[in-house]
Amino acid sequence: MITNIRCICIDDEQDDLMLLNEYIKAEPALTCIGSFSAPSDGLQTIISLRPDLVFLDIEMPGVTGLKILKLLRSEIELAVFVTSHPEFALESFELSAFDYILKPVTEKRFTSTVQRLKDYWNMKQKAATYELLQGTETLLISEGRNKIKVPVNEIIYLEAMQNYTKVVTRQRSYLTLVGFNTFLNKLPQNSFLRIHRSYAIARDKINGWISSDEIICGNITLPIGKTYKDIIKNEIIR
Repeated sequence: MITNIRCICIDDEQDDLMLLNEYIKAEPALTCIGSFSAPSDGLQTIISLRPDLVFLDIEMPGVTGLKILKLLRSEIELAVFVTSHPEFALESFELSAFDYILKPVTEKRFTSTVQRLKDYWNMKQKAATYELLQGTETLLISEGRNKIKVPVNEIIYLEAMQNYTKVVTRQRSYLTLVGFNTFLNKLPQNSFLRIHRSYAIARDKINGWISSDEIICGNITLPIGKTYKDIIKNEIIR
């Protein structure tokens, strides 16, 4: 599926803005429709052009990136913060930011974010045809006129993606029209372990952890949220 995500960049640091634009130009899935060092100009363009995605610095003169997202939440579908300040990460995710990239932005880190964006965007185009119909030992997911049975024990992990839930199995992924918390509550009790505000993994797929920040699930490495570290540690030791 062809992906074309229209984006706007707002960063008062010219060098950082130029680097971000270079990365965007090299990525066919992204189309930059505006790049601004003055937050006020970016605000007006967001309102007038309604981009799919906004890359936002946080610390800027006059208004912060967090404030911009709060003001224009209904105008911005996807927001990725690009900042030198790790301390604002929790607040950004509370505002449903898609990602949080620390400067200096490396090509590898940018590519990782873009891949997640493309996965989300492509699956979102089909999300209207996916719906969780029941939550038992088998999920019944509708795909057009077809009904797909997905055994719960085949699910590796779940990921919150905006107002959707991504279901990942070894065979493929699905995007359902069910919110993350609602989805988790419908699954068999204690089948999944919440490890992050955006991730829950199947307990029987846990292989161990690499560090206090990452856990191995199958052949996949997932991040551990700060508030979940003690819970994960107890789970692994037990």
